[in-house]
Amino acid sequence: MFVDKAQITVKAGKGGNGLVSFHREKYVPAGGPDGGDGGKGGNVVFVADNKLTTLMDFRYRKIYSAPNGQDGRAGKCSGKAGEDIIVRVPEGTIIRDAATGKVMADMTGENKTFVAARGGNGGWGNVHFATPVRQAPKIAKPGQLGQEREIILELKLLADVALVGFPNVGKSTLISRVSSARPKIANYHFTTLTPNLGVVSVHDKSFVIADVPGLIEGAHTGAGLGHEFLRHIERTRILIHVVDASGTEGRDPVEDFEAISKELELFNPDLLLRPQIVAGNKTDIPSETAAEFERFVTESGFPYFAISAATGQGVDALMNRIAEMLDVLPPIPVYEAEEIEEEEIDYDAYEITVENGEYIVSGPYVDKLLRGINFGEDESVRYFQRAIRAHGIIDALREKGIQEGETVIFGDMEFDFIE
Repeated sequence: MFVDKAQITVKAGKGGNGLVSFHREKYVPAGGPDGGDGGKGGNVVFVADNKLTTLMDFRYRKIYSAPNGQDGRAGKCSGKAGEDIIVRVPEGTIIRDAATGKVMADMTGENKTFVAARGGNGGWGNVHFATPVRQAPKIAKPGQLGQEREIILELKLLADVALVGFPNVGKSTLISRVSSARPKIANYHFTTLTPNLGVVSVHDKSFVIADVPGLIEGAHTGAGLGHEFLRHIERTRILIHVVDASGTEGRDPVEDFEAISKELELFNPDLLLRPQIVAGNKTDIPSETAAEFERFVTESGFPYFAISAATGQGVDALMNRIAEMLDVLPPIPVYEAEEIEEEEIDYDAYEITVENGEYIVSGPYVDKLLRGINFGEDESVRYFQRAIRAHGIIDALREKGIQEGETVIFGDMEFDFIE
C-alpha cells in the first residue's frame, strides 16, 4: 500500500536525575559528597533512507519515544545517556510541525538526518552543591524533560519528470516503454492507483520519470485520485502533459488539456511556470482531431510531440528532448526549513485555586520545584520551604484568605498551613 502522509508524536527522553550520595570508605569517617550527574535523554532523529518508498509503517505506529537518561551514580559517576531513537523515512519526506504547519526539514539531497526532538539534560548530583559552609549537601537537581511534539510527515516524490493527464490516456504505457517500471495497464479509468517511478536512460544520461495517477476535473478539491497525488508533481523539473490526441473516447483533447492545466493552477499556480512538453498520444490511430490539437498546442507556445506509447512511434525523440532540457534546468527543489517560534514557558509562573476549602498551588514553577525535592530528607524539605516563601507563595496564600491548619496542595503532596 502506498501511503504518502502521516501524523505522529515524537517524544525525546528525560534527563536522568542527579544523585545525593556521600563517599564511604574504611578509615574515611566523613567522606564528602560524591553524587554524580544524570545522563542526557535520547533524541528522536529522522534519517532519510533511499530504500523506502512509502510512509506505510507510520499507519501502525504513531508514537516514537526515546529512552530517558540514567540517574547519576555514586563515586561522582554520571548516568548513561539515553540512546537516540532512529526513525527512517523515504528520501523526499518533508517534516512539518503539526501545530503550525511549518516545514521543519526536507529530507532531500544532503539533508540526510534531522533531530526532531532533543532529549533533556541530566540533573546535577550533590557534588555540585558543596560549599565551605555546606559540606554535606543533600540536594540534587532533577533531569530536564525532553521535547515532545506532533509531526506531520509528507512524502513528495523525487522525480525529474512527471507525466500528467486524464485517466486512460496512456501514461502507464509510456513509462513502461521507456523504463523498467511495470505498472498495471488496462483499458479503464484509474488503473494506476499509486505513483510509479521509472529510470530512463538516454545515451550516457539518466533521469527519473513519475507516472502520477490520472487527474480529473475537481482534483484540487479532492475529486478522484488527484488530490492525493498532486503534491508529488511539485518537485518535478519538467511536466509532460499526456493527452489522447485521437479523441477515441469521444473527448476533445483541447478541452482535456485546458482542464488539467486549470487543475494544476488551482492546486499550485507555480506548477504552470514549470517547463511543459505536450505529448499527443495514440497518434497511430487515424483521427482528424490530432492535427487540430497539434496546431492548438504549437500556437499556445508549448513543445509538441506526436507519439504512440503502444508502438513506440516518436517516443525516442521525446525522451531525447527531455534529456536535453534537464541538462540546463536547476536541480530538484529542496524546501527550506521555516523558523518555528517555540512556546515560551514561564517557569516562575504559578496559580492558586480554592476548591472545597483546599488551596491548590499549581503551575510551571511548582512542577519544576517538586521534581527536585526529596521529602524524605530534612534539608530538602527546608529548601522547599525557603523556596516557596522567597517566591511569594506564602504571601499569596495569605491574600487568598488561608487560615491556620487549612490544607495546601502542591502536586500530589498535601500540607497543613502553619504560620
